[in-house]
Amino acid sequence: MSEETKSETSAAAVASSKLTNAQRARIERNQAKAQKLREAKLVAHPYKNIANATASEERPVGQGNAVIKVQGTKYIDSGGGFLLEQPVLPAGDNNKVATMEPATAIIEDAIAIPVVYEECLECGDQYADSYLFTNFGYSVCDKCRDNEERHSLITRTEAKAEYLLKDCDFDKREPILRYISRKNPHNVRWGEMKLYLHRQVLQRAMEVWGSEEELTRQHELREDKREVGKARKYNKQMKQLRMEVRSSLFTKKTHAVHEHQFGPDTYNEDDDNYTHSCTTCPYTETYEKM
Repeated sequence: MSEETKSETSAAAVASSKLTNAQRARIERNQAKAQKLREAKLVAHPYKNIANATASEERPVGQGNAVIKVQGTKYIDSGGGFLLEQPVLPAGDNNKVATMEPATAIIEDAIAIPVVYEECLECGDQYADSYLFTNFGYSVCDKCRDNEERHSLITRTEAKAEYLLKDCDFDKREPILRYISRKNPHNVRWGEMKLYLHRQVLQRAMEVWGSEEELTRQHELREDKREVGKARKYNKQMKQLRMEVRSSLFTKKTHAVHEHQFGPDTYNEDDDNYTHSCTTCPYTETYEKM
């Protein structure tokens, strides 16, 4: 048995001597990664430590737990998919400081997650995310959101009718207006509605027409054209009605049933039949006499 062990050791030594420096480095990295994964599986759950701790014997938070650093704040990985904020330790507690030393390497290796904060146009506070900013790119926090008046939504059809906008003003003109799609409440089988932020649509209308006075003038011009078109259509229908009921244009030839008035008969010897023609129309009738 000892001879087999010696042979295996010698074979491993010969094989390792044949490895290049790059292969040895890769093997060392894989071993280090496997060691870290093995240690991560052995980390105790923080809730278990907190539940078992008593007032007289309190286990320091962070001992045996994964600690990460986000924007300068230290958090403890609970192992359940969320983070717990690490409590601040009081100064002069040497025992707790000593217990935090093993987690120092983990904190230094932690990746800081960048968080971009936006400033609300209504209250001026900073926020990380909001409904209006996510869907429409409008920088207003959820606390200042007003769905009824200031931040109400409008459909694409209503916006085109109210502000006289075209499809290119929504889809081509920069910046392109963002929208959300919703099912049509009148009929679910119809196409989905495109809802835009009313304030952004109003701003786009001002970019197209320049001012509210110009928009009002365009509404009046289109209303006048609509009235002229209605009047022209009405006059055309009345003229056609007069043409149909005027007695001077009514004749029996155009409205009564036509009765043929045949002339004298003509005998065809080749076919042995007779032919006569109407004197008031080009109709010709051929017949045989018994």
